[in-house]
Amino acid sequence: MTDQMRLSQERTQLFTDLMDGKIPKRVPVSALFAHEFAIQYAGRDLTEVQWDTTDLEATFEKVSEDFFSDLLPVSAFRMPSFYKILGSKNFVMGSNGFLQHPEVEGLAVEDYDAFIASPYNCIVERVLPRLYSELNRDPLTRSLVMAKAFNAFTDETGNTGRIYGNLIQKYGYGYTNFFAGFCEAPFDFLTDQLRGFKNISVDVRRIPDKVEAAVNAVTPLMIKMGNQPVPQKYNATFIPLHMAPYLRGKDFDRFYWPSFKKLVDGLAEKGMRSYLFVEQDWMRYIDYLAELPAGTVMMFEYGDPNLVKEKLGAKHIISGFYPLSLLKTGTKQQCIDKAKELIDILAPGGGYYFSFDKVIITQDSTNVENTKAVLEYVSSNANY
Repeated sequence: MTDQMRLSQERTQLFTDLMDGKIPKRVPVSALFAHEFAIQYAGRDLTEVQWDTTDLEATFEKVSEDFFSDLLPVSAFRMPSFYKILGSKNFVMGSNGFLQHPEVEGLAVEDYDAFIASPYNCIVERVLPRLYSELNRDPLTRSLVMAKAFNAFTDETGNTGRIYGNLIQKYGYGYTNFFAGFCEAPFDFLTDQLRGFKNISVDVRRIPDKVEAAVNAVTPLMIKMGNQPVPQKYNATFIPLHMAPYLRGKDFDRFYWPSFKKLVDGLAEKGMRSYLFVEQDWMRYIDYLAELPAGTVMMFEYGDPNLVKEKLGAKHIISGFYPLSLLKTGTKQQCIDKAKELIDILAPGGGYYFSFDKVIITQDSTNVENTKAVLEYVSSNANY
């Protein structure tokens, strides 16, 4: 057995123990860097490498060489090629080289009844032609555009999948995959891609019955969307949580929580664990999160780590809380001290792995030397 294979087994075991409810040998570490950071860090041009991904592997290798992580630290979630082919309005490449998600309205208010009757048909027939201009064409052209876009999508994902495999082998990363599936909370899906933040805020007051019916109607579709190709207890389906902190308590109770819990429960019933990015501050809803299936993985952006440990630590898997803002502005010692503080709070008894409070997207959002120092500190000083 090679040293890299042995290292990969050790790292995989850390996460296997974590998800089995056992205390691992040390606190596992998962650092997450977006492909935009990797391209910038390697000194390449964002506007070039994203359109011609020939050098993407080399940029990912630079991150793997320089930053400690037990899991693959780099990913390319969205590439611009297939969005360009589709004439996308919901994901648009900015002049700075970053793919932007502007406010969109894919579902008109008069479409609610059609959506409630059949979400899938409504999305195909009404929403997609609004969000993607090249699909608002005659049937033959639309079919050719979709075929070209899907071919570009499979080319991109096939290439990144190959790169991921190479890096996992070369650097001995663990085989746990927290992104084995992807979906959204039903209310978030209705907001993000269909109605938009402004419109949904009006809808919950003017047509609440239709909003409630819509999130209930789309829930089975979200469960299907979140299915992993090969369900495995040591992988997870990624679900970023967006709208809950912006809702009043009574609106959260009615529109957000019931369908979201049904989604997570539905995946669990199929043997699939959920990985939640708990965006913004969920502390007023912390008791709700305690109701989710045991072993749900939760990466927190903001909030009180002491309260989260108290309320969720015995049942769920916790990560996050480490502020990228401190990496940017603090001294090296301040950054290390913050890592120690979070480990002291969250690590006792297990159920915790170290990560930052969000994915590192741009090189100027962090101090590279501080980031390296924190990751190295945790890897060497967080043994049980």
